[in-house]
Amino acid sequence: MDTSHKPFFYFLCFFVLSLFLGNRVVHGSTHHHHHHHVVGFRPTKLFVFGDSYADTGNTMKSFSSWKVPYGITFPGKPVGRFSDGRVWTDFLARFIGVKSPIPYRWRKVVEEKRLRNGMNFAYGGTGVFETLYPGPNMTTQIDFFQQLIKDSVYTTTDLNDSMALVSLSGNDYSTYTARNGSAQGWTSFITQVVNQLALNLKRIHGLGVKKLAVAALQPLGCLPSSTVLSSYQKCNETQNQLVSLHNLLLQQAVAKFNNETKDSTFVILDLYDAFINVINNKGGKPGSSKFENPLKPCCVGESSKYSCGSLDESGAKKYTVCDDRESAFFWDTVHPTQAGWRAVYVALHATLQQTLV
Repeated sequence: MDTSHKPFFYFLCFFVLSLFLGNRVVHGSTHHHHHHHVVGFRPTKLFVFGDSYADTGNTMKSFSSWKVPYGITFPGKPVGRFSDGRVWTDFLARFIGVKSPIPYRWRKVVEEKRLRNGMNFAYGGTGVFETLYPGPNMTTQIDFFQQLIKDSVYTTTDLNDSMALVSLSGNDYSTYTARNGSAQGWTSFITQVVNQLALNLKRIHGLGVKKLAVAALQPLGCLPSSTVLSSYQKCNETQNQLVSLHNLLLQQAVAKFNNETKDSTFVILDLYDAFINVINNKGGKPGSSKFENPLKPCCVGESSKYSCGSLDESGAKKYTVCDDRESAFFWDTVHPTQAGWRAVYVALHATLQQTLV
C-alpha cells in the first residue's frame, strides 16, 4: 500500500470518517441484541474457518509453521501453528470450555472422540477469495464442512450445540497489493471482500451453526512486515485506514443479519481494537504482560532474504529468536506470539463474556 497516492489517501480518510459519522446508529445497534441471546448457551463444538491466525495444523509441511523454532513454547516442537505456541483458536476454545478442535487434514488419523470438539478448517495463507497460496479459500473450507454434515460426521444435534469462529481477510489484501491492484480500486475491492465474507457467514449459519464469531480485521499497518520501514517504531496509518473501511462494512453487514434473525447470532470480535489496545498500552493492562517494543518481532531473518525458520543450503540457521518470548507481542513479521494472543484474548474477554455464553 503505497503512500504516494496522497490525494486518494485523503479522499479515503474523508470517506471512512464520513461513514463513521454517518453510521453511528448502525454502530450502536450491534450492541442492542445481547439480551436476546439464548441464556446459558454453552457450545460443545467449535468450527473454525480462516487463515494462519486460526490454523492449528492444516497447512502443508513445507510451510514455516512446521519448522523450528515454531511451536517452541507450546507444545515444544513445530506442529503447524504460526506462532511460538498457542494461537487465537486455542484461546477461544479454552474460553468456551472445549479442547482445541482438530485440524481438518488430520480428521482420518485421530480417534473418533477427538472429532467431538468440532473441527478446524483454517489454512495459513488463504483468504475469502483465491490468494497467492494454494490452500482452500473460505468457500472451499465451508464445502468441506458441508460434506462432513452430508456424511453424518456431524448431526443436527451437534450443530445445535455449536459455534463457529471465522477469522480471515488479511491475505486477500496482500494478494491485491502483490498483483498491483490500483489505489483507486481499493474501495470496491474491500466491498467485494466483505460482501463475499457476509454471504459465507450466512451460509455457515444456514448449515445449522447457532452462533458465529467473526474477527474484525487486525491493524495490518501495525504488523512488523509494515513497521519494519520505521524500524518498528510506528504503524502505517494508510493501511490502517483501509482496514477501518473493511471493519466498518463488516459491522454493518453483521448488524443487518442480527436484525433479520432477531437474535445476536453473529458477533464481531474486534481484533483491531484489541491489537491497538495491547500495542498502545504495551500490554500494561491488568493480567496481561508488558511488551517492551510491541511492534518488533521476536523471530526474524538475518536479512530480507530470510525469514523466521530459514536455513541456508548447508542447513545453518539464518534467523534469530529474542531472549524473552513473553515480552514480545509479535512472533514473526505477521503473527503474534502465544503471549501476544493471550493479551489479545484478555482485551476481548468482556466481549466474549457478554456475547458468547
